[in-house]
Amino acid sequence: MKPRRKTKQIFIGNVAIGGDAPIAIQSMTFSKTCDIEATKAQIDRLALAGCHIVRVAVSDDKDALALKALKDISPLPIVADIHFRYKLALIASESVDAIRINPGNIGSQERIKAVADACKARKIPIRIGVNSGSLEKQFETKYGPTPQAMVQSALYNIKLLEDCGFEDIKISLKASDVARTIEAYTLLAQEEIPYPFHLGVTEAGTLQHSMIKSSMALGHLLLNGIGDTMRVSITGELEEEVKVARNILRYSGRLKEGVNIISCPTCGRIEANLVKMVEEVEKRTSHIKVPLQLSVMGCAVNALGEAKHADIAIAFGNKDGLIIKDGKILCKLKEDQLLEAFIQEVETLAQQRLKEQS
Repeated sequence: MKPRRKTKQIFIGNVAIGGDAPIAIQSMTFSKTCDIEATKAQIDRLALAGCHIVRVAVSDDKDALALKALKDISPLPIVADIHFRYKLALIASESVDAIRINPGNIGSQERIKAVADACKARKIPIRIGVNSGSLEKQFETKYGPTPQAMVQSALYNIKLLEDCGFEDIKISLKASDVARTIEAYTLLAQEEIPYPFHLGVTEAGTLQHSMIKSSMALGHLLLNGIGDTMRVSITGELEEEVKVARNILRYSGRLKEGVNIISCPTCGRIEANLVKMVEEVEKRTSHIKVPLQLSVMGCAVNALGEAKHADIAIAFGNKDGLIIKDGKILCKLKEDQLLEAFIQEVETLAQQRLKEQS
């Protein structure tokens, strides 16, 4: 895993982005923002799931005028998502913690400057949201909907904001496929600009499709040190976006938190109901925040080897099994006794680690 790319640090509300700050997880509500009660309920769900920043759509004057009341009751910093109507960004800038504009559809340089001036006056960041599906005409004509066009659009709009004296910038380069997403961010990183990157694959589809696309693209970028904040876009439940994002961060090594469960694939050697056991372990350890490596293995072939790399492990045998801690056998128990004993050992170790951290 490569060291993270060095960037300046900006703040969205009280959440630091870039520099040495942890990589922040974002999501977006799908209610009409002017429906304050429904939008607040969705923000609460995201906060409970572990989201750090929320984006809301601002499609008309009603949405823009509702932002102040929503900001007053939101547990998360709010980013206003603006397309086409730059005057909505001017209204939104009076209330929110950041503005996201897509330069390809926000209008003229004068309009972008007006937004920049409003955000500068209120000391809130702007996210330049370049999207492969809505590039400025000059870049799409010259390059087509390519990573090169996305990068040129980003550089153009960065310079435009810098010429306005505005440098509280975050950048996203979103395409709907893995290869273009990876190439666009990689190319822009080579330009050595100082601003943090927001990662994402746009229009990624339903849970399974988005999980695969996002894991491939965002995982690749994170392992190569690229990315300061991220959203996993899913056509589905809000909490799933946060869950998948956290797992991508964990398995890329960028988030040292929670339980990592190693379990063997199903095969003819398994001598227990391994699927049910792993599901139970996942459910009953999901609340643990300290990093733990757990192994749940269905037979002895790989169990002892995997147990050496796990904090606590189960190795099933024929109607019984072993509980192994730090590579040493703690006990041998009947199959129906293993789960409770295993969970107790996990809880004890989690509490011990928690005390060591405090």
